[in-house]
Parts: sequence; C-alpha cells; structure tokens
Amino acid sequence: MSAPLFRQAVRGDVAAISALRAGDELGRGRETASPDVYLEAFDRMSAQPGNSLVVGVIEDEIVACYQLTLIEGLSRGGARRAQIEAVRVAPGRRGAGIGHLVMRDAEARARAAGCALVQLSSDRSREAAHAFDESLGYEASHLGFKRSLRPDG
Repeated sequence: MSAPLFRQAVRGDVAAISALRAGDELGRGRETASPDVYLEAFDRMSAQPGNSLVVGVIEDEIVACYQLTLIEGLSRGGARRAQIEAVRVAPGRRGAGIGHLVMRDAEARARAAGCALVQLSSDRSREAAHAFDESLGYEASHLGFKRSLRPDG
C-alpha cells in the first residue's frame, strides 16, 4: 500500500471529511448536521490564521484527516503550542500505519510553525486511540473539562 500524501484541505473535501468523522460509533451520534453547516464551519476555520484542516490522500481518496491549531501563550516561556484534534483514519485503512504517518505529519507541521510542544485531545471513550497515542510517546498529563454553551446540551 502506498503512503498518503498530506495536504491542506479544500472546501471540496468537506463531505469526505465529514463522512470520516461520522464513520465511527462516537461520530455517528454527534456528526449529524446538514452539509451546509460543515461548509460554513470550514469557511470560518479557513479564515482563522493558525487553524488548519489536513487530509491524507491515496489515489484521490481521502483516507485520513486531522485539525491542527496553533496557540500562542505565555506559559513555558511564551511557547507556541499546537493542538491536534479530530484525527481520523478511514475504517478500511486502519492498521496499515496511516495513523503513525498522520501524527508524524502533524508534528512536522507544528515544528515548522515554531511550536515547542504539541497537545492532543481525544474523547475519553476512545480507549484504543489512547493506547495508540501513548505508543507514540504522548502522555496523559492533564485532565480536561468541557461545558456545552448550547441549550440543547
């Protein structure tokens, strides 16, 4: 199998990215908005400096995606950090090393942007993903909290 080519996502990729994100148990329950909602979100992300949506492509098929957000801060001597999230590999492509390549690409982009560290968010229910992340040297060093600001939860 050939390795994916990683590139910045374009608006025409949004449907395939949405399908990847909805292609697992967690995503099926929460990625149910209309296509227009995802296109509008993509437009807002694309307009925001330091916010990237990246896809991995093999033979014109999007097989992976992730979001990389650069965050400026004062901690750690004013270090810039990168947040990696929404990492997905197509179900039929899992177990072939694509996940390792996704993370290598994200880290290379973060390094090139001058980041001193990367942080990765993953839903608590994704236990297999957590084991994968730890195998790459990521540590569960912080506890995160979220609160919905929407009336429907």
